[in-house]
Amino acid sequence: MNHFQAILAQVQALLSSQKPRQVRALLDSLLEEELLSREYHCALLHESDGDALARKISLTLLEKGDLDLAFLTWVCNSLQAPTVERGTSYRDHEGHSLCATMDLGSTEGSYLELLNSDVDPLHLYHLYDQMDLAGEEEIELSSEPDTDTINCDQFSKLLQDMEMDEETREAYANIAELDQYVFQDTQLEGLSKDLFKHIGAEEGFGENIETPVEAGQKPQKRRFPEEHAMDSKHRKLVPTSRTSLNYLDLPTGHIQIFTTLPQGLWQISGAGTGLSSVLIYHSEIPEVNQVLPSSSPTVPSLPQSPDRPGSTSPFAPSAADLPSMPEPALTARVNETEVTTSPSPCQEGPEFSIELPKWPESVERFQHSLQDKYKTFPESPSGPLVAMELVRARLERGSNKSQERELATPDWTERQLAHGLAEVLQIAGDCRRPRETQVVAVLGKAGQGKSHWARTVSHTWACGQLPQYDFVFYVPCHCLDRPGDTYHLRDLLCPPSLQPLAMDDEVFDYISRQPDRVLLILDAFEELEAQDGLLHGPCGPLSPEPCSLRGLLAGIFQRKLLRGCTLLLTARPRGRLAQSLSKADAIFEVPSFSTKQAQTYMRHYFENSGTAGNQPKALDLLERQPFLLIHSHSPVLCNAMCQLSKALLEQGTEVQLPCTLTGLYVGLLGPAAQNSPPGALVELAKLAWELGRRHQSTLQETQFPSVEVKTWAVTQGLMQQTLGTTEVQLAFSSFLLQCFLGAMWLAQCNEIKDKELPQYLALTPRKKRPYDNWLEGVPRFLAGLVFQPRAHCLGVLVEPTAAAVADRKRKVLTRYLKRLKLGTLRAGRLLELLHCAHETQEPGIWEHVAHQLPGHLSFLGTRLTPPDVYVLGKALETASRDFSLDLRQTGIEPSGLGNLVGLSCVTHFRASLSDTMALWESLQQQGEAQLLQATEEKFTIEPFKVKSPKDVEDLDSLVQTQRLRNPSEDAAKDLPAIRDLRKLEFALGPVLGPQTFPALARILPAFSSLKHLDLDSLSENKIGDKGVSKLSATFPQLKALETLNLSQNSITDVGACKLAEALPALAKSLLRLSLYNNCICDKGAKSLAQVLLDMVSLRVMDVQFNKFTAAGAQQLVSSLQKCPQVETLAMWTPTVPFGVQEHLQQLDARISLR
Repeated sequence: MNHFQAILAQVQALLSSQKPRQVRALLDSLLEEELLSREYHCALLHESDGDALARKISLTLLEKGDLDLAFLTWVCNSLQAPTVERGTSYRDHEGHSLCATMDLGSTEGSYLELLNSDVDPLHLYHLYDQMDLAGEEEIELSSEPDTDTINCDQFSKLLQDMEMDEETREAYANIAELDQYVFQDTQLEGLSKDLFKHIGAEEGFGENIETPVEAGQKPQKRRFPEEHAMDSKHRKLVPTSRTSLNYLDLPTGHIQIFTTLPQGLWQISGAGTGLSSVLIYHSEIPEVNQVLPSSSPTVPSLPQSPDRPGSTSPFAPSAADLPSMPEPALTARVNETEVTTSPSPCQEGPEFSIELPKWPESVERFQHSLQDKYKTFPESPSGPLVAMELVRARLERGSNKSQERELATPDWTERQLAHGLAEVLQIAGDCRRPRETQVVAVLGKAGQGKSHWARTVSHTWACGQLPQYDFVFYVPCHCLDRPGDTYHLRDLLCPPSLQPLAMDDEVFDYISRQPDRVLLILDAFEELEAQDGLLHGPCGPLSPEPCSLRGLLAGIFQRKLLRGCTLLLTARPRGRLAQSLSKADAIFEVPSFSTKQAQTYMRHYFENSGTAGNQPKALDLLERQPFLLIHSHSPVLCNAMCQLSKALLEQGTEVQLPCTLTGLYVGLLGPAAQNSPPGALVELAKLAWELGRRHQSTLQETQFPSVEVKTWAVTQGLMQQTLGTTEVQLAFSSFLLQCFLGAMWLAQCNEIKDKELPQYLALTPRKKRPYDNWLEGVPRFLAGLVFQPRAHCLGVLVEPTAAAVADRKRKVLTRYLKRLKLGTLRAGRLLELLHCAHETQEPGIWEHVAHQLPGHLSFLGTRLTPPDVYVLGKALETASRDFSLDLRQTGIEPSGLGNLVGLSCVTHFRASLSDTMALWESLQQQGEAQLLQATEEKFTIEPFKVKSPKDVEDLDSLVQTQRLRNPSEDAAKDLPAIRDLRKLEFALGPVLGPQTFPALARILPAFSSLKHLDLDSLSENKIGDKGVSKLSATFPQLKALETLNLSQNSITDVGACKLAEALPALAKSLLRLSLYNNCICDKGAKSLAQVLLDMVSLRVMDVQFNKFTAAGAQQLVSSLQKCPQVETLAMWTPTVPFGVQEHLQQLDARISLR
């Protein structure tokens, strides 16, 4: 403790004598010594309490154990004399000797003394920029500092600090000299178009610039530097010597703000600036056709930084460095009244433009090569896809007890579509934090077209339609998943197996310095699912040495590598991968095809295949099989149906499509199996299963059992070479094909024990070594291959001896399915069981499953796709008994909702209010009066819990719908959903509760049958006295109300008195009244005591944890003794002495003190 007190005293003394910027320098020093983590460093920078800051710094030093006070003494000395000395041996980033010693100011550290010193302003601003960025940049990917530009945010912060300095007036008087020095070069007479061609490698400004003349003399014109042969794209400004500074006199005067210029242009002008006008750019580059006001003088272009495109001066960083300004601004000196120094002769020279330097040739060459590569991307092998719109999505915790997160299921009417790629990136950009990596995730089931969409993004950029990015890197994740390999960052951007382009050090350094201009696309991210824990890692920067793929990805996700880039992921929404997406800035989902899109897909398929005349016949074949028709909403299945339809129509005989997915793929693979080498299909099926167990879908050509098998698989279209890879990698033509082949291997192999087979249906997962079901389609295909007739199914694909094994497995699965208890299955597994039973085409299995369905089926929070709705409806019809359905938060389509609730066996159903009313409106427009009446009678909202303001809006819409259909207010014609509502809960919390409750109170009279009104919430609703006043006005219409819970609502005596006045309207119905944990005092207790005599039906009253005293308690007890019908009065409160409460309880035993 004594050691801590000694350190604390030293730190307090140090902090009390320093200014804010010196305190920041102290924290930066602790960070450099690795005594603080970057996160803790940022937290201490925002600490406003000086004592707390001193304690935290002292505790940090104390944790180092043997650390003495020498470090603090050194820091103290360095802060009191803040100089940076550079010896003669010091060299800059270009290797040139810098002999000058840089003095950063006097002991007081004022900005006035800095301006009067011999400091080079470029060095000063660059040092300030580096100090401020040290807390933000967590990794240095380039060893080459940027000395010719500064960050405008840091310059603004510098100006703010100057305004807060006590010597502000003198500082502003001398800042003109700094202004003249910085901006003087832009108007030099005879300056060539490329400024950097005239700056020598070994010759600084000090050798060509004369020292300032004495006061009153006319300054001489500066000479130009000589030309040198160095590459102009790598030139840097060489700092001046300390003896040869030149100053720019910015005259004093008022600053006027104009809003007529294009956004982000600041104009600084004056008689002594040496410029007619200077524009500082602080936003997106104005369009060429934007015209400046005629009152503004012509503004010449400023030289561009070689490292940051668009940067025009040290005071005008590039657009990539700056956030957009909220308003356009223009500053100019006006009303000059003070005497200023005479203008420089440079003012009188001719005005001309200077071309901005281009990128380094290697960088520009690399970008063009990258664009050419993406322009020549081959079409998707799955066929011509239809352009689809993405849907906004979000992750939520799953219904089970695991920590996995999964896609939330919004109602159909709540879906938010993103129209086009530009809107997707715009939505994601709105969620982006400044200078932070932006993560955008595009999720969807296998075969939905995610990879095609990702390739479209890179192709769009290559065509010049994404100007916000200089580089786009499209990387399929199967090219990265190589266990044991080490990676550099450039290996991730250009994997060696993906036809890499030559990325030299200059290109890589440029990309590292401009991460905000980089878009990195990682396609099929689920193939890296084993790389979990990407959001957790050690603090501090990453090592520049090669690291594992997991370490590299963790650095990007944790904003340590390429900080500020845009990371676009495509993946399937399942497994531990979702944890890595929990902090994504924006998440989108690829939806299924609509009916119109499916028809467009088929039309394009047949047109491209040269058989456009077969399209109507193919549609007719598809419409004859409703089960396959609804599966056409999946792009991969739509492609498979087109292939099979085309093959069947070419046969010329009367044919029909199969009625199951298993039959669909048997029909596709049957001809290929007949022409295959012996055992080739079985070997391919084994490969598919083994890859699936390892969560992979690609393989090397050496993994095939023989060249003959590989050649056959590629020729038949079962395998195809991955796009854009140099190595010979093959992938299955679709994920569902891999699932089918994996199920085929399980159905005919002898290596799987019979007792282990049921686990692969994934209905009742085992606790030990569970099957993860990565191949999602295996359960349905396995049931179909085992149960469907051998001659038309498995026997078509394999040898008769191998097909005979399925007979034994059929008995095992039959026994397992008949022992299942459907009431214990979760909604998702119940739907999977229905799909498996449908694939069997076994009447005994299907009827057994249908008759075992429970009477109440809740699918709350489970997504219902069109195929799910189809098999569920068929099962309900087969069961031939009454069911009630809960279809809330299922995302069910309106047509599917109408098909389900229109079944005669469905007596009641719950669904989203907005979706249900949309269905009613649709049925009314279509003239389906009978179905409309049936859905209105079956719909119920009992009980209803308000959890969001939208719920109140939906209730209000429901009430308005009833008033439109029943203007006479005949109770017999009320909607059953309103007429039969008995319980209503309100739980919006202390913020939304007071705002939303008035809207609920306006519609409460419509629910005349309401018996239970619960306004209590675990987080407190706090409707207050105003809410109670509005609620009390509805009591005359709520004549059936039995329970009223007003606990934790911040009700005072005012609200209690209002409530007491209105309670007699509920005297004959109210049984329970709770005012627990409010702010009722003696006056309110007296009002409640008086009304208690009128409540003839009241049985329980709870007034615990209020603020009335013994006087109020005695009044309540006095009234209680006159009300024999009351059974319990809960009255314990901390404001009444416990002895008094015990005495009152002895007077009446009905008083509860629990």
